[in-house]
Amino acid sequence: GKELLARAVHQLSPRGRGEFVAINCAAIPENLLEAELFGYERGAFTGAVKTTPGKIEQAAGGTLFLDEVGELSKNLQVKLLRFLESGEIRRVGENEPFRTNVRVLWATNLDLRTMVVRDEFREDLYFRVNTFEIRMPSLRERVNDIPALALHLLSRAANKPIEQIAPMVSIEALQALMAYRWSGNVRELANALEHAVI
Repeated sequence: GKELLARAVHQLSPRGRGEFVAINCAAIPENLLEAELFGYERGAFTGAVKTTPGKIEQAAGGTLFLDEVGELSKNLQVKLLRFLESGEIRRVGENEPFRTNVRVLWATNLDLRTMVVRDEFREDLYFRVNTFEIRMPSLRERVNDIPALALHLLSRAANKPIEQIAPMVSIEALQALMAYRWSGNVRELANALEHAVI
């Protein structure tokens, strides 16, 4: 999936020795996401009992992977654009910004171009993040990958080596997996195979 590709880009790059920090922008409520990304100063809000670095700061010298960026609020889009253009961040509750050096990889399953047209995603941020695009084909576009992927996922779900799993999977079962559309992509395949193991 997207994060696996992002990890490969990180590991094969000069930043590979640095941290790889991943965050799913859709999984964190908007009111918490800013603090999660930028960090916060002690006393910035109720419960902020100590200064805490954000994900951007944690990834300094390495790679920050932001998944589902199409879910970002306009407010956070502005703050991320400022960070990308200046290299500076400001923790929540802090007055002075500071510089950090991090590579940012973005991913989404939404069409950001269409979102720009609908005024749901900032055009300036879109052009800033779309420097180099890697399109991940859906699983139904990679039917020939399904047998190897299915064996890997079955092995993981059963907690057994692939060599022990492979003889249990019939050719007919693999053909059925390859014929299915997998609208949920690898997650749906993984779920179906885990269900089969159970």
